[in-house]
Amino acid sequence: MILSTSPQKLVIEASNGWSRAWVKELIRYRELLYLLTWRDIKVRYKQTVFGAMWAVIQPLMTMVVFSLVFGKLAKVPSDGVPYPIFSFCALLPWQLFANATQQSGNSLVAQSTLLTKVYFPRVILPLSSVLAGCVDFAISFLVLMAMMVYYGIAPTWNAIYVPLFAVFAVITALSVGLWLSALNVKYRDVRYAIPFMTQFWMFASPVAYSTNSVPEAWRVVYCLNPMVGVIEGFRWALLGKPGFGLSTVLTSGCVVVGLLILGLRYFRRTERVFADVV
Repeated sequence: MILSTSPQKLVIEASNGWSRAWVKELIRYRELLYLLTWRDIKVRYKQTVFGAMWAVIQPLMTMVVFSLVFGKLAKVPSDGVPYPIFSFCALLPWQLFANATQQSGNSLVAQSTLLTKVYFPRVILPLSSVLAGCVDFAISFLVLMAMMVYYGIAPTWNAIYVPLFAVFAVITALSVGLWLSALNVKYRDVRYAIPFMTQFWMFASPVAYSTNSVPEAWRVVYCLNPMVGVIEGFRWALLGKPGFGLSTVLTSGCVVVGLLILGLRYFRRTERVFADVV
């Protein structure tokens, strides 16, 4: 028997944009994606008093503030739905998007030691941060169901589309997170700008108010905000909210697809220098 002792070489080449080999590589590292996602879930509320309850406390307290300020004082219309349900239904996809965006935007810098010591598809880091936020969304969704029972509101048959809009929110967070994570490696100002950006974005989205409150002449421009389609889709699916148009989702969806494609190309083009710059 003759044993071969010739060493095997693994050649890692940088490539730009999207390639079939890169997709296959991402599939090959799917176990790493699972492990990093599970790790993010476990350490998120480690050594905290309330633990996973923070997933409920954050949107619940925001809903209380919105109900007092916008529902009671400002008398913002809620399309015939009790304002706590109206706002909490929008806060679910928004919290999923906002938390996933912040976590994914800081993922490369936070995992700098892992980034510089071993090779793996770098996109796994922001992707795992986005997927970890889905657990918080699931917990908060159960609270929303309990609130709807309390107010005597039954979900419509359109509720079967809720997972679709949840995926829409995840893809939106990933598309933004790819840009922010890549930029954050080179420009550390980004991590300070992310909280401000998400806070401003929330008030530019129909979380505390309805899209019907936006003047008709501005709605086409307003729907360029991808979260408009996500939030209004949630309200339509769960509450049967009238006035929801397919054009809103299509407009927001086209923006998300454009952001995702360009974000992937920019991420792939810059990832070759991540280990050197971070």
